Amino acid sequence: MKLNQVTVGVRDYEVAVRFYLKLGLRQIVHAPPHYARFETPGGETFSIELVEQAGGSTIVYFEVEDVDAFVAQLDLPLTQEPVDQSWLWREARLADPFGNQICIYHAGQNRRFPPWRVDTKD
Repeated sequence: MKLNQVTVGVRDYEVAVRFYLKLGLRQIVHAPPHYARFETPGGETFSIELVEQAGGSTIVYFEVEDVDAFVAQLDLPLTQEPVDQSWLWREARLADPFGNQICIYHAGQNRRFPPWRVDTKD
């Protein structure tokens, strides 16, 4: 199994497109007023879809090499400044204009291979 993409709900197509372009994603599908797809520099895809209500409990994680440098160049308000977490990730957080939570993080090998990883040998 391979994760294809994440789609979040938004209430205003144009506002959402501007936000995610400002975050650094590249738009690859433009289907106003209800759907857009973006691509990360690594090739993963992320989409927005017009919905009645947006902003659930989903958190979208975008990994970068240097959290501090990345968020310093953003012209977007953070809900959490960069901080080292006990699970060995450095994270900063923000929300899109519709309440969807975004985590900008760096974990390196600790994302898939933390020291406490469960051994899944058959």
